[in-house]
Amino acid sequence: MNIVERLARAPRTMEAGDLAPWVAAFADELRSLGHTDLTVGNYADCARHFAAWLAIDNIGLDDVGDGSFGRFKTHRCRCGGYRPATPRSGKYLRRVHRFIDFLGRRGVIKLLDKVVAAPVDPLVRDYQDWLTRNRGICGRTAARHGRMVTRLLLSLGSEPHAYGPAMIKIAIIHEAERCSAPYMKTMTTALRGYLRFLASADLCRPGLEHAVPHIPQWRLSSLPRYLSPDEVERLVASCDLRTGRGVRDRAILLLLARLGLRAGDILEMRLGDIDWSSATLRVKGKGRRETRLPMPQDAGDAVLGYLDGARPLVDSDRLFLRSNAPFRPFASSPTVSHIVALALKRAGIDNPPSHGANLLRHSAATHMLRGGATLQSVGAVLRHRSLDTTTVYAKVDLNMLMQVAQPWPGDVAC
Repeated sequence: MNIVERLARAPRTMEAGDLAPWVAAFADELRSLGHTDLTVGNYADCARHFAAWLAIDNIGLDDVGDGSFGRFKTHRCRCGGYRPATPRSGKYLRRVHRFIDFLGRRGVIKLLDKVVAAPVDPLVRDYQDWLTRNRGICGRTAARHGRMVTRLLLSLGSEPHAYGPAMIKIAIIHEAERCSAPYMKTMTTALRGYLRFLASADLCRPGLEHAVPHIPQWRLSSLPRYLSPDEVERLVASCDLRTGRGVRDRAILLLLARLGLRAGDILEMRLGDIDWSSATLRVKGKGRRETRLPMPQDAGDAVLGYLDGARPLVDSDRLFLRSNAPFRPFASSPTVSHIVALALKRAGIDNPPSHGANLLRHSAATHMLRGGATLQSVGAVLRHRSLDTTTVYAKVDLNMLMQVAQPWPGDVAC
């Protein structure tokens, strides 16, 4: 269709044509998910635009697919009403794509092609299952280890019986030239686990995990990164309790700061994990280990306030949910760390030592130790398997260090 014909067919106002009932149904679905009227209106406008473009270009529903969506992204708009000619923003196009997906789910059009994930090596898939079933590793960690092993297979090959110490060292050295030291430590851990799995299944020589090089990292070589007690209180007080998000974030920050929880602990927390009669909280940590921790008064009050007046009424047993529709559980641990990062910015804490949830975990341990708690007590609250892990906090116990510090010899000759 040339530009003259197109202009002749372009209406003064944007009309959805035959898809108008489906635009209305799309809006109803968004309302049922809890979206505000403003959000629903924005989505409906985008859907109406796509429907009007189909009508003007005379594209039938049977022809709607990835190709037509690609043409819509770059078309010079003459669809009626006020719309910028080009380009359309990514948010605008995502709304249109959601409408197309809605039509596909309702059977009006064929679903758009999904991105097909790269196939996973069967042995790597078995290794991930072995980690979750026999080693108590959570699914996200098992998936990460599987991705790292898959990356190493490019150098090692897919024949485990041919693996040898020299081949393993060369593969690690090759990756070390492109990756950071912390990433390589995780990669070597994943490879050792993979080699143990293969040996247990008699698929490779036993003991090959000892051929994996160790990435140098000196124990206790760094100081814990923490905030002062005043800064922690400023962080908690920065939440706006007039909003549901502020009530939720305050509860999360108090749990992190008082109990030294990990981001993953907040992510996996369920409604049934709180025993209100005994004021305890069940925490499911690493390796499927469950621990009962005492619920501090202020943290318990904050959680109760969130449940009473701010938590959306949805069919989910997760304790903390997104504050915007659709009200789903957090997708991953970085969401919790992002809450901490935003609170640091609101509180005006400049140049914090870090920006994630672990900052409050380290702060809680440091404050407990300086308040007179023993390393064993701190380790129990943080759920460390070994006291050696807790020992790093001894370096920030200034009162104890002052007692054991030796006087400076001054001008005494050596």
